[in-house]
Amino acid sequence: MARSLSLVLFIVLLSSPAINAGHDYRDALRKSIMFFEGQRSGKLPPDQRLRWRRDSALRDGSSAGVDLSGGYYDAGDNVKFGFPMAFTTTMLSWSIIDFGRTMGPELRNAVKAVKWGTDYLLKATAIPGVVFVQVGDAYSDHNCWERPEDMDTLRTVYRIDRAHPGSDVAGETAAALAAASIVFRKRDPAYSRRLLDRAKRVFAFANRYRGAYSSSLYHAVCPFYCDFNGYQDELLWGAAWLHKASRKRAYREFIVKNEVILRAGDTINEFGWDNKHAGINVLISKEVLMGKAEYFESFKQNADGFICSILPGVSHPQVQYSRGGLLVKTGGSNMQHVTSLSFLLLAYSNYLSHAKKVVPCGELTASPSLLRQVAKRQVDYILGDNPLGMSYMVGYGRRFPRRIHHRGSSVPSVSAHPARIGCKEGSRYFLSPNPNPNLLVGAVVGGPNVTDAFPDSRPYFVQSEPTTYINAPLVGLLGYFSTHSSWR
Repeated sequence: MARSLSLVLFIVLLSSPAINAGHDYRDALRKSIMFFEGQRSGKLPPDQRLRWRRDSALRDGSSAGVDLSGGYYDAGDNVKFGFPMAFTTTMLSWSIIDFGRTMGPELRNAVKAVKWGTDYLLKATAIPGVVFVQVGDAYSDHNCWERPEDMDTLRTVYRIDRAHPGSDVAGETAAALAAASIVFRKRDPAYSRRLLDRAKRVFAFANRYRGAYSSSLYHAVCPFYCDFNGYQDELLWGAAWLHKASRKRAYREFIVKNEVILRAGDTINEFGWDNKHAGINVLISKEVLMGKAEYFESFKQNADGFICSILPGVSHPQVQYSRGGLLVKTGGSNMQHVTSLSFLLLAYSNYLSHAKKVVPCGELTASPSLLRQVAKRQVDYILGDNPLGMSYMVGYGRRFPRRIHHRGSSVPSVSAHPARIGCKEGSRYFLSPNPNPNLLVGAVVGGPNVTDAFPDSRPYFVQSEPTTYINAPLVGLLGYFSTHSSWR
């Protein structure tokens, strides 16, 4: 008989030197959503809560004869990268779809965060056969340290089209629009239909004109958001969300037909803006566990494999846990892996609970409650249960990063310093040992690695830079734990 992993993992989790002080998950949820207001580009609305921000990049797209104002800056710079922005929007939508019912009054703000993303994506996909995938020259932008309100760097517009395909970014954009259409299905049916119709059109374009956008636009998007993993996973990901949103047979048949061709079972313990494999398998597995789609059984097997590959004590060599209990994967900005993989653990645990199933891991089994425990341990680490006793969310707890790698946060605000601060004038703020003058509330930084060490310093951007795609899955996690805060 298979043995339970509960005792093994309970010992592993307890051996981590956590503080276990208890957390205000509702406050953390509020702040994690507020962060997106600090990343807004374009004309800010009257109900903007981070008041040190002002309007910016109002003429984006004008060089190409289109309106591309709005959307989000991805991280601590002032470029609008379409690939991570679309993934952020997808994950915010999935957070609401699965955990919105436990978000309480913050659900309204989470929906606003989705709409800020989708309004921009609708602009970026307004011309059939074209997707505008980036605004801003990254090299020009990264050569300056200036707040977005003063930007004078190149706002070059980059696009994919039939002659210059980008199935990866187009597939993710289709996924974002489809997922968001579910969010707005009852809240705004007309807007929901518009999102779904656009998602179908963008997916058809992505599938018909196949290719990686980093091949078409290499010098613009690499090495910043290169598609290192190929575009195949985004086609399956887009089809999976379109199937969930539309229930159309054509998307189900696409998934079944292309499962092997598009390598659904590859790199199953990866999930983020570039690699969708684990997310695809978890998303599709819900239908199998609900008894609605036996023809997707192989995706559930992949999802089970994913779970086993990241659990402490039995994890894959590519997944480590620090002495402090932090999930660690190779590459930069480790918290993006922590939040996205923990989100999948929590989502899958709920699907398993409803189906009264467990995950077989060889001779062992993992229960849904155990998956929730592992996910919660990661959230608690972010909020301060770690060897440094530091919250990695700005504005949460008594001790948090004060010198994050973020232009708008580190340069005096327009209200404090009305005069323009030019490209190189901002360098003294980048190099300053002083805390950032503007609190980017809710921002979660890239965080520590396997050593649990963290340099609270702007130049260490891998550790100190926040991103939208770190926060987006965390919104769902905090939404759940704000109501279900016990370990079981």
